[in-house]
Amino acid sequence: MAEQKLPKLTTRVRFPSPAPLKTALGLALLACLLAFAASGQQVYPTKTVRIIVPFAPGGSTDIFARDIADKLAVGLAQPVVVENRPGAAGNIGAEAVARAAPDGYTLLMATTGVMAINNALYPNMSYDAAKDFEPVIFVASITNVLVVAPELPAKNVRELIALAKEKPGSLSFGSSGAGSSTHLSSELFKSMAGIDVLHIPYKGSSQALTDLLAGRISMIIDNMPGAIGFIKAGRLRALAVTGSKRSPALPDVPTIAEAGVPGYESLSWSGIAVPAGTPNDVIARLNREIAVVLAQPDIRAKFSQAGADPVGGSPQEFANHIRAEREKWSRLIRERGIAVN
Repeated sequence: MAEQKLPKLTTRVRFPSPAPLKTALGLALLACLLAFAASGQQVYPTKTVRIIVPFAPGGSTDIFARDIADKLAVGLAQPVVVENRPGAAGNIGAEAVARAAPDGYTLLMATTGVMAINNALYPNMSYDAAKDFEPVIFVASITNVLVVAPELPAKNVRELIALAKEKPGSLSFGSSGAGSSTHLSSELFKSMAGIDVLHIPYKGSSQALTDLLAGRISMIIDNMPGAIGFIKAGRLRALAVTGSKRSPALPDVPTIAEAGVPGYESLSWSGIAVPAGTPNDVIARLNREIAVVLAQPDIRAKFSQAGADPVGGSPQEFANHIRAEREKWSRLIRERGIAVN
């Protein structure tokens, strides 16, 4: 029998063309990304975070900001840089943050002046501290210190008051800017002591301290962290601290109240704030990370040695403190008729 030949069978396999395949994969990836974003699990931060200090370098606000930035960068796993924007008692730097995108990448080193004083002192403000910022965390409560140059004859508060009364208007005091906490601390001292001392405002307390060291001004009530190095080196004389009790950083220095002006008390403070509209989860993340920084033993020791107490707490607790301080200083400005020069 002859061998029968079977017909050849050919099977053709069709693969999808590259273009539709890429489109399908792209759509799938896009769907995943949209679902990830919708779930609220976007990662923050993904780039450098800035802390705006509204004063010149070298003052207590700048010192605390840099201490926090170094540690916060570790917690956020992103660079954290400090940027100084001095001028107008902190208003220039504060306005820059108020106008920044509310995304958690621009933070304000918020101070007594910026958050609780300036809106009552300046008639035409470009921002409203009560509406344009969201409090994040209370960083530090700061004792101020009354310091004079060693050449000034006054060796204590009573002698300083006597000298000012003997020559009204001949003495001058510096501040970190008109309306700053250092300014109002001195205005309160002048009022309660009944003396006439000329106010010389600067763009930051470090500049005021430079002029005090050079003898161009007579005194300053400055945040202790900025002045304590000069005090311990003997280059400036501390006459008194402004709190209700003596500071562990300068235990031999009396309070202004016990040194001759009963009832006097004035503390400065600083914290972190962000532009209004910043997402709550971003604020919560920043609060947690900065709280961790403030709890670290080396930070607590550094703050204490500088005459400050790290505070921490929730955003709401910081908001409550700001509200109370705003009422206190607004009342003083109104009752004393204090105005910027």
